[in-house]
Amino acid sequence: MQMPALPVQIPSMEAPNLKRIHAQRLRAVYRSAGWPYQDVVEIDLLAAGLLERTTNGHGHDLVRLTGAGIAHLASATQGNRQARSAHESLVDKVAQTMLRDGRLVWTGLNLRARVAGEGEDTSRWKMCQPDVFSIRNSSRQDCLEPIVHEIKVSRADLLGDIKRIDKRAAYLDVGGQCWYVLGCDRSGYPIAKANEIPLECGVMVFQNNHFEVLRMAPKRAVSQLPFPVWMALAKATPLKGDQMAPCQDVLGAGE
Repeated sequence: MQMPALPVQIPSMEAPNLKRIHAQRLRAVYRSAGWPYQDVVEIDLLAAGLLERTTNGHGHDLVRLTGAGIAHLASATQGNRQARSAHESLVDKVAQTMLRDGRLVWTGLNLRARVAGEGEDTSRWKMCQPDVFSIRNSSRQDCLEPIVHEIKVSRADLLGDIKRIDKRAAYLDVGGQCWYVLGCDRSGYPIAKANEIPLECGVMVFQNNHFEVLRMAPKRAVSQLPFPVWMALAKATPLKGDQMAPCQDVLGAGE
């Protein structure tokens, strides 16, 4: 008669500093059959008591979430929802301000941009998804003044984003200006300072219920929108003022 598998307990020790990758691993294990990765992330989770080792009926090693692991995953998921909600709220505020300035505004666009390749004379295509993209309501192509606003409410997300040179190059290709719009942390302080943001981008912060420009965005003359951008705009629908909640916030000069 085959005996049922029993959990293999790991002695408790000081919990490691858990990061986003640990929550991602917990989610992956929860959705999977429990096959072990046998890496440093798994060791951290075992040591923290969020995972436990078991064996199946064939004697194969498995891992599964403990009660503490499920609670940690639920907390991380809730935090992600709150971050998304804060992000979406700030996107709406920026978009409505652009609408109030008389611009045509889109959110959720997928734009194809041309960025530098490995050689000096080569380039390649890259898809980008600006949080807010807007142009002037003008019939003259050389007066459209396309602007990209990238919204960040998490410092960790911001620091990871500014390391992505290709992403920023794509934004600069489709927009005459690129702005980083920053939220504040739980203490009410901006998640970053202007000198932490690459100089080719402008910086503004949403603080005390209004926008403040920390550094103006360099302005590049755009004679006409690239054809792939025109095609994306033709397939999408610009926002309308009545689609968004009332907002009294005003972005800084230079927009």
